[in-house]
Amino acid sequence: MFEIAMFENARATWSPRVLSLLRIMTGLLFLQHGLAKYIQFPHVPQFDSIAVASLPGVGGLVELVCGALVTVGLFTPIAALLASGEMAIAYFIAHAPRGFFPILNGGSLAVLYCFVFFYLIFAGGGPWSVDAAMRKRA
Repeated sequence: MFEIAMFENARATWSPRVLSLLRIMTGLLFLQHGLAKYIQFPHVPQFDSIAVASLPGVGGLVELVCGALVTVGLFTPIAALLASGEMAIAYFIAHAPRGFFPILNGGSLAVLYCFVFFYLIFAGGGPWSVDAAMRKRA
């Protein structure tokens, strides 16, 4: 019984912090897609000729802007809504036509991003975010 109480106390203490870590890492991973498409860092050869007005170009802009906003935790719910929507669209346009199962159609990452961002719409950025700092100041 004592161990369960200790675990619950630790979970209550660390859950908000781990939410912030999840947000930061997801934002950084998402941001790298936008950086690769727009400034070629890291360099991904398949992104060399993406037109800004194309679907991948617009997606890269969403990844760049929303990835940066989610990483720092600024306007997290709005940025996460846009990012989640982009990933849902990407899945249904690029992956679902190749088959039903995400592991077979290459869409596992798009589905995972979609649902992590969907969670962040409601959970917010956590205590280690610009959003939280602005709420404290107000």
